[in-house]
Amino acid sequence: MSYNYNKLLEPIKINGMILKNRISFSPMGTFTPMQDGTDSEEGMRYYEERAKGGIGLINTGAMFLNSALAQGSPTIALDNINAIPKTTVLVERVHRWGAKICLQVSPGTGRNTVLGDQAIKFGQVPISASPNPSFYDPNVICREMTLEEIDQMMEDWKTAATFAQRCGFDAIQIHAHAGYLIDQFMSSVWNHRTDKYGGSFENRCRFALEIVQAIRSVVGPNFPITYRISLDHRFNGGRTLEESMKVLDVLDKCGIDAFDIDAGAYESQDYIFPTRYVGDACMAYVCEEARKHLTHPIINTGTHTMETAVELLESGNADIIQFGRQSIADPYFPKKLAEGRREDIRPCMVCNEECIGRIFCRLTQLSCAVNPAAGLEDYMEVTKLKTSKNVVVIGAGPGGLEAARCAAERGAAVTLYEKNGYIGGTFIDIATGGFKGRMRDLVEWYRIQLQKLGVKIVLNTEASAEDPVLAGADYIFVATGSAAICPKLPGMDDPRVIGVTESHKQGVPAGKRVVICGGGLSACDTALEIAQADPDRDITILEMKPQIGGDIMPINAISIFRMFDEYGIHQMANATVCEITAEGVKVSTPEGDKVIPADVIISAFGQKPANALGEAIQWAYPTKTTIIGDCVKPGKAGTAIREGFYAAMAMQD
Repeated sequence: MSYNYNKLLEPIKINGMILKNRISFSPMGTFTPMQDGTDSEEGMRYYEERAKGGIGLINTGAMFLNSALAQGSPTIALDNINAIPKTTVLVERVHRWGAKICLQVSPGTGRNTVLGDQAIKFGQVPISASPNPSFYDPNVICREMTLEEIDQMMEDWKTAATFAQRCGFDAIQIHAHAGYLIDQFMSSVWNHRTDKYGGSFENRCRFALEIVQAIRSVVGPNFPITYRISLDHRFNGGRTLEESMKVLDVLDKCGIDAFDIDAGAYESQDYIFPTRYVGDACMAYVCEEARKHLTHPIINTGTHTMETAVELLESGNADIIQFGRQSIADPYFPKKLAEGRREDIRPCMVCNEECIGRIFCRLTQLSCAVNPAAGLEDYMEVTKLKTSKNVVVIGAGPGGLEAARCAAERGAAVTLYEKNGYIGGTFIDIATGGFKGRMRDLVEWYRIQLQKLGVKIVLNTEASAEDPVLAGADYIFVATGSAAICPKLPGMDDPRVIGVTESHKQGVPAGKRVVICGGGLSACDTALEIAQADPDRDITILEMKPQIGGDIMPINAISIFRMFDEYGIHQMANATVCEITAEGVKVSTPEGDKVIPADVIISAFGQKPANALGEAIQWAYPTKTTIIGDCVKPGKAGTAIREGFYAAMAMQD
């Protein structure tokens, strides 16, 4: 099916603000603001790069009314006039490229605080609409906001609105999203107050309405105010789509100029940070009903592709499409669309590893698995070499593909050798499930880019350390990947046993009872793929460690384990595989030995570096060889891509 992307490129007006197109950059935390309450150079450059790439509306990540409400999260100091000059620089750098910029303002996370009992230790008991248990630590009970605190907060909103206007922001977004503080007031599941801010539906909306009034009293009638809200909490007891329509009926009449709508709450976190398992355009479904209740523009987000974005705009159920991680993966995708270069848009894998994962798991600023320059644009600018270099890349997995691409973009003459008859390596071998479409898209993107850059790809050719072509190379990048671990257990030569990669390449043999030996991400994805293809299969995952999926990013694990329950996939941790028997797989458990009946047995014990060739080449050519990716240490594709990028970026004249 062919698409006309012009609908995405049409202008639109929100109150007094005219956007040059209907592409918005999602408000996402960056962890880049400094301790002095200003954004860092890295943060400003990050936003500027997306504006330069052609996005019409840039939303900042949530900035808190004050540092106490931020509870340790980096924020621009909206209550400090000393932060105005540098924040103005951020605004001007975005405006320079013809984009508008919206300041998202948050009154705090409330019960969603990540600090838990640490908050109490520092004298910062989390606030909420009512005495609710903290999400991350239910032993911590948030305290109810007092009427005096609510009154003071309304003054803080006026201060933030003044800050926004003085800095030159084009709009303000109220962060009422997904179970954060404002949502805690609006939702009966969290609001148990008996005063004027609780009880009736009208009272639960009062907090939000007073915020709009406070902002409007400062900014006047023509300054855009947008509102970010989840319309379907997607957990038992949370606000449903039907109940949210009553909220929209009220909010649509109170002075809000556009609505940023989606789904999810912290109880359904894989919709706040959508995973590849929830599918493309996973939150577009909230728009059709919302359209019946809203007279102002609708903004929608949630794993959109260019094509789903066009479809939603053409349906009339949304007016602006929001891209977050896709904008991180390729900040220039709007410009490429406008130039008719859809094939050049680097796809986001929706892996959550380097964007959300870095912030959640490492408390450091975001990056991107497929775009290592994200957040570090000033330091990672790809520049041309002054003199041409001859580069040999061995292995066409993600690391080798990125090394070849970046080296060629820098002007090198690149030859890429691959022992198989196709590029992508094991990465493409396992990209067979429906939820892995973006992985296949990424390999296709690399194929197109290497072709356009003139990279010579030599397939069905296994290089050796003695190959004469290596002697003439200025740089050699070895990315030979990994090999499957196959323990020497009795019965492993049984014809029922198939390797996990082969199960993707060849298909899973017939048989109702499938046992997967190993419980990492690869095993879990394989189990889901088999279940989706044939729900009647009886699938069991065995893992010797105490936890299945220990290498899975926590938010992705939410989707995986929910789907395990939906498909009835059995999970057995603390189960060490001892032997393949005629009946099935014998395992040792704390309760004793057991035999798990099996018709098909998939070996997914993990991977080990395939580093023999790399080491041989490195010994032969130590000054010009770099070994990258899984042949150093098996890991995620993003790590291999980053190492390939760095290898090519390290080339010097």
